[in-house]
Amino acid sequence: MTKQIHPSTQIGLVKLKISDLKRSVTFYTEVVGLRILSQTENITELTVDGKHPLLILEQIENAVILPERSVAGLYHFAILVPDRISLGLSLRNLIKFNVGVGQGDHLVSEALYINDPDNNGIEIYADRPKESWKRDTDGEYVMATDSVDVDGLLAISEGKTWSGLSVNTIMGHVHFHVSDLQKAKAFYCGILGFDVTSHLGSMALFISAGGYHHHIGLNTWAGVGAPPAPHDAVGLDYFTLVLPNHEELDHVIVQLKDTGISVTYQDGGWFVKDPSNISIKLLSQI
Repeated sequence: MTKQIHPSTQIGLVKLKISDLKRSVTFYTEVVGLRILSQTENITELTVDGKHPLLILEQIENAVILPERSVAGLYHFAILVPDRISLGLSLRNLIKFNVGVGQGDHLVSEALYINDPDNNGIEIYADRPKESWKRDTDGEYVMATDSVDVDGLLAISEGKTWSGLSVNTIMGHVHFHVSDLQKAKAFYCGILGFDVTSHLGSMALFISAGGYHHHIGLNTWAGVGAPPAPHDAVGLDYFTLVLPNHEELDHVIVQLKDTGISVTYQDGGWFVKDPSNISIKLLSQI
């Protein structure tokens, strides 16, 4: 029987393949509010705390920008800011740069949606207090896509100074187009041990560790059987899944190997691919 993944498990960082490093670094620093941690000719690490990377950008040669919802892969990655004031300041900065912004009040959180220059989806969001999250009769979180109180966000952040994303910002969750929802569920829940927290009809599933509303979203909005993204396409390279200690990490590795799934140690972490060819780097916090 699969053991539940440790409740302290979190998403660590996201690494993206992009087409123009200079353009993307400008966007992510000036518009999103990250800071440069390190740079090489074709890779930039971006941070909020000046110590740890939150997002890595790698420029690839002859990068292909695919139409939206055409392959399995990244739908969006989600940057979690600590409070509504921070979200309001982000909104003000997006307005300043005349960025097109989508939005959704999901009851458990309030979210803003934008695209980077390569059409990679980004969510910037703030959670509502956990004690306000409601569950339905099946025990799943009640979520929606209502209109965000934009006026309230602007009002609560009025007179505050924007200085980039707060040092308390984290990577809250990741959301993927997958080719087969049941195979994705079998991998993430049946093998890795995530819990199902919510369904959106028959085409989307939300899963988490430790009772969070979701660390990973999975959907078939690109179509059932959507092909994996080609290697030369912009989009997700990998995301990191951070276990709290080596014992918990080793347990997950054993569960993967026991089911015949290939796991490879590289660059300080264990790499595995999900059924839609999405790359995950498994790490230990300590």
